[in-house]
Amino acid sequence: MLFDDELKALLEKVKTIAILGAKDKPGQAVNTVGQYLINAGYNVIPVHPARTGVWGLPTFKTLADIPHPVDLVDVFRAPQFCPDHAREVTSLMPKPQCFWMQSGITSLEATELLQAQGITVIQDACTMVEHRRLLG
Repeated sequence: MLFDDELKALLEKVKTIAILGAKDKPGQAVNTVGQYLINAGYNVIPVHPARTGVWGLPTFKTLADIPHPVDLVDVFRAPQFCPDHAREVTSLMPKPQCFWMQSGITSLEATELLQAQGITVIQDACTMVEHRRLLG
């Protein structure tokens, strides 16, 4: 995990966040966090292979389908899927600055792969909680 000043700087610099596993289903953490990030002023891009129009926004099936650069990939997927998503991230041009695995999600394989490419990795932390704590 980054030091607080580094994490705050990252959250201030980031403008576009792709949310992997996006769902606008009430009561689910991804819905609460997604809506929070939208309200915090980020350009949120939902990514889900089957859903369309999450939070009333255009929703893409994969990260590769997003037609413009993404600053941060916010992951709401089970840990076993993270290495495949990490490989997808390494093929994006330009590469995102950060791959953020939400609370309860860690992947050593994804972390090693991404850090080798110079991408910041955050594991087992909530973007909403950290944003509120540091930028409230």
